[in-house]
Amino acid sequence: MTKPFKTLDDMGDIQGKRVLVREDLNVPMADGAVTDATRLRATVPTVTELADRGGIVLVLAHFGRPKGQPNPDMSLAMVTKPYEEVLGRPVRFVDWEGAEAAVATMQPGDIAVLENSRFSAGEEKNDADVVDRFAKLGDLYVNDAFSAAHRAHASTEGLARQLPAFAGRAMEAELDALEKALGKPEHPVAAVVGGAKVSTKLDVLKHLVGKVDHLIIGGGMANTFLAARGVDVGKSLCEHDLTGTADEIMDAADRAGCTVHLPYDVVVAKEFKPNPATRTVNVHEVAADEMILDVGPAATEALADVLKNCRTLVWNGPMGAFETPPFEAATVALAKTAAALTADGSLVSVAGGGDTVAALNTAGVADAFTFVSTAGGAFLEWMEGKELPGVAALSR
Repeated sequence: MTKPFKTLDDMGDIQGKRVLVREDLNVPMADGAVTDATRLRATVPTVTELADRGGIVLVLAHFGRPKGQPNPDMSLAMVTKPYEEVLGRPVRFVDWEGAEAAVATMQPGDIAVLENSRFSAGEEKNDADVVDRFAKLGDLYVNDAFSAAHRAHASTEGLARQLPAFAGRAMEAELDALEKALGKPEHPVAAVVGGAKVSTKLDVLKHLVGKVDHLIIGGGMANTFLAARGVDVGKSLCEHDLTGTADEIMDAADRAGCTVHLPYDVVVAKEFKPNPATRTVNVHEVAADEMILDVGPAATEALADVLKNCRTLVWNGPMGAFETPPFEAATVALAKTAAALTADGSLVSVAGGGDTVAALNTAGVADAFTFVSTAGGAFLEWMEGKELPGVAALSR
């Protein structure tokens, strides 16, 4: 099947060609060491394939927020050595000063990391002069950084308009998974949307009710929906000023034939701290001095049954305050159900967003989902139905 974007398979012979590859090397560091190399590992298939095919590979990435000024604390020189270890081959570091001369000395199969793209003042404004300066270094462009695809920057969007542009392997896998999840999914489709506040996910919820058959709402967000239905949620986190909006979302869901699932039993406590005294109650029995901190076991079991009747699942956000025991129980149980259904081939499961990855890791099932996106903002904007500039620029 022809994909709507070009991939590395469409590149042809790249022997001796300079390939600018936009990657995400924005890794967490402490005392000069990388503390989580997940993003570095994600780049390996694309970068090694291009080098093995005889390309001169120039990795383009940002690091931190230097605000268009060189800052030694945000130099990608720090990442070059750890990156060599992950790739298992030599990596050069190339500063912007004298970049053209440095690249001219590189041989087919060589790999270099270019200095922080955000040291250039016009990078985040997609400035034409910056695009030209980047483009002079390469013959071809590959975008492999879905996590930065929601930004129309010189290195994510501008270059794709200037040079022959292709999706890298990580980008390709991400876009394929997202197409299966919401583009052309197999129905019934369920979406799990959790997290603290409705206000941060309004556009997601409004978009999803027209796309999915079941919308499962968890986390603090569920309290706002329960309050909209007349439930007294005690001193739970709740955006009372958004109950009208919650009502509108539920009405839109009714019109679209989408079933909204809210918890009917919950785990409550008087204090939010690890392992406080808790009780499990019907949502109508929450005391004035109690707060809802997780979905109850009966509701969790019912939600597991919903998933058993679905073919596709999109997951963003936890069901409860999963970082504080024992309020991870619903998230872990539902995630394990989704993982088991994925393993037996009955469910395509796609998850994404920072808290989501952490929650699935807590459940020990991140590797058991069909696809887990490490992108935060880009994944959310995709769930909102927005066009991502970095992806749109790759369209055939």
